[in-house]
Amino acid sequence: MKKLSLIVAATLAVTTSAVLAATSPATATFQVLINVAKACSVVAGAGSKIDFGTVDSSATNLSGNSNISVTCSKTTPYNIGLLPSNNNTTGAGVMSPASGSDTVAYQLRSVSATGSVWGSTATSTAVGNGVAGTGTGAAQTIPVYATVASANVTPGDYSDTVTVQVNY
Repeated sequence: MKKLSLIVAATLAVTTSAVLAATSPATATFQVLINVAKACSVVAGAGSKIDFGTVDSSATNLSGNSNISVTCSKTTPYNIGLLPSNNNTTGAGVMSPASGSDTVAYQLRSVSATGSVWGSTATSTAVGNGVAGTGTGAAQTIPVYATVASANVTPGDYSDTVTVQVNY
């Protein structure tokens, strides 16, 4: 029995020494991860309308402009297309009255009233006839211009809706 007690005591002494020899504190590591996806948003609407105002039916060569706001993730390239309700990919739209058959033709443009035609052939990889940009993470103001060659139509109110497409 004395031998067994000595063996147990020796085993405890070795085990205790091994435990006491371990470093304190014990450490381990883990990762914290996130995958941030690129994203864009666009703001247009009532604040972005292009209003030519009240003009005489003899008016020609009219121009107007407004702004849209695009917010894309930092360094995200984007291409903006504009599509009038008649689905004309070259940005040549028509404003229609609430009733009647006359229409007022207009052309969407970038940079200025005499700038490049702005249509809807932009994709996520090609600017086409759109406008290109690169996201900053903050809202970017993009000017939009429209021209009307002639207002020689039946007097009344005319309007159209343009869809803004931000491809990224």
